[in-house]
Amino acid sequence: MKKIGLFVLGAIAAVTLFANIGSLAVLAVSLVILYYAWKRWMKAETTMKKLFWITIGIIAFVASASNAPALIAVAAAYVLYVVYKKWNETKQMKPKEMDDPFAHFEKQWAELERNF
Repeated sequence: MKKIGLFVLGAIAAVTLFANIGSLAVLAVSLVILYYAWKRWMKAETTMKKLFWITIGIIAFVASASNAPALIAVAAAYVLYVVYKKWNETKQMKPKEMDDPFAHFEKQWAELERNF
């Protein structure tokens, strides 16, 4: 039953991610342009260059803000990652010796007797 729930959750996350992949790409490009404009603005020496890079930065910021649905794609990618990790998680089986609460006691008692 757990695998079915993980499958359904993973399928929904995958569809959501692929539906928003375009806005995610545009968000990435606009953030790179915004970063580049910031770096160039910091290095600019004349007022005209500073105004030019501020204008480019504002345009890139508006483009980034308009792609807010891309955050849904980021959340869907994270959910898909978590589902993948949970799907491949294996349960560790206990050996028969660990099932018996007195087996460990018997083993330690035997070690104590050997030491004395």
